[in-house]
Amino acid sequence: MEKSRVAVLKTKPETVIEDYKKLMRMAGYKDYLEKGKTTILKDNISWHFPYPGANTTPWQLEAVIQCLREDGYDDIVCVQNKTVVTNAYKGERLNKYVEIFKKYEIPVLYNFKKEDMKWIRYEPRAKMRVLDKVYPEGIYIPDYFIGKNIIHLPTMKCHIYTTTTGAMKNAFGGLLNTKRHYTHSVIHDTLVDLLAIQKEIHTGIFAVIDGTTAGNGPGPRTMKPVEADYIIAGGDQVAVDAISSKMMGFDPLQIDYIREGDRAGLGNGNPENIEVVGEDISQVNLGFEVGDNGASRVGDIMWFGPLRPLQKLFFHTPLVYIFVLGSALYHDYYWYPVKGKKIVRDYQQNSKWGRLFTQYK
Repeated sequence: MEKSRVAVLKTKPETVIEDYKKLMRMAGYKDYLEKGKTTILKDNISWHFPYPGANTTPWQLEAVIQCLREDGYDDIVCVQNKTVVTNAYKGERLNKYVEIFKKYEIPVLYNFKKEDMKWIRYEPRAKMRVLDKVYPEGIYIPDYFIGKNIIHLPTMKCHIYTTTTGAMKNAFGGLLNTKRHYTHSVIHDTLVDLLAIQKEIHTGIFAVIDGTTAGNGPGPRTMKPVEADYIIAGGDQVAVDAISSKMMGFDPLQIDYIREGDRAGLGNGNPENIEVVGEDISQVNLGFEVGDNGASRVGDIMWFGPLRPLQKLFFHTPLVYIFVLGSALYHDYYWYPVKGKKIVRDYQQNSKWGRLFTQYK
C-alpha cells in the first residue's frame, strides 16, 4: 500500500476558519470526494451538552461547509443520529450548529426518522469479522448513505472502550441503528467491519478532526479539556486515527481497531507509512491517559468481565432500559451538574477556545 497523507496544522481562533480550508486542501480532499455527488456531513455529538472536546465544534463545521462550497461541492447535507445518552435536537442546538445550517441552507436528516431514511438489509462484499455474527438476522444500514460522499467530523479525544476515538468510530452512530450496543464487547472489530462497508457504499470518504480542544481521560464525555490547538485531516481513515492517537501519546499499533484496520488493508495504521504534511509532529506527545469513570467500570464488568456471558440477557431484552436509564442518570443528572458544569464554565471563561464558543454566531 502506498503511503497515506495526513495534514496537521496548528491553529488559533483568529485564523481557524481559513486554517481549516488550508488543511483540507493540503490533505488533497478533492482527490477523495467525487464531484457531482451528495456530500454527507457526519458530525459528532457525543453529548448534547456543549462540553469542550466532546463534540464537533461550530468552527469545524462552518469551515468545512465553506471549503466545500468554494470548491464547487454544492450538494451538502448533514445526517444526525441518536444514542442512549444524547439528544440530537438538543445537541445541535446547544453546540450552535442550527444557525450554521440555516446560514448555509444545509438540510439536516435524522437516521432515526422513518420519513428521512429507510434501513435496508445490506450484504457486504468484504468478509465480516463480527457484524454477521452480532446480527445473524442481517446487517442493516440507512439506504440514504449509498452512493454518496461522506465527511466525518470527530474530535481528538480518548474513549473508555476504544482508547481513542476519531474517524473510524464516527461511523458507528451513522451506520448502525439503535441496537449498536450489541457490538460493544467486539467494538474494535466492529469498527473495522464498518470501514469495509463504508468503502463499498460511499463514493468518497474524508475525515476532519478538531483538536483545538482535545479530551484527556474517560471519554467520549467525562474528560478533561486540553487546549491542543491542532486540526487534522485525511482521506485514509485508519491513518488519520493513527496520527491523532500518536499525538495524544498512544502507540497506534497497540490500539486494536487501528492495527486491525491496517492488517485488513483498509488504510495505513503504522506512522512509518504515513506522510504528515503541515506541522512537524515528531515530538508531539500530549500524554493522555484514558482512566475510568462510573460508566467504564460498569462496562468493564458487563462487556469484558465476569458478566459477559449474560450480555444477551441484559442487552437483548427489555432489561437494557435499566442500563439506558442508569447511563442517563449518571451522565446528565450526576456527572454534568456536579462536575461538568463547572468545567464548562471555567473553560468558557479562561480558554481562548471556550471564549470563541461563547461568542460564536
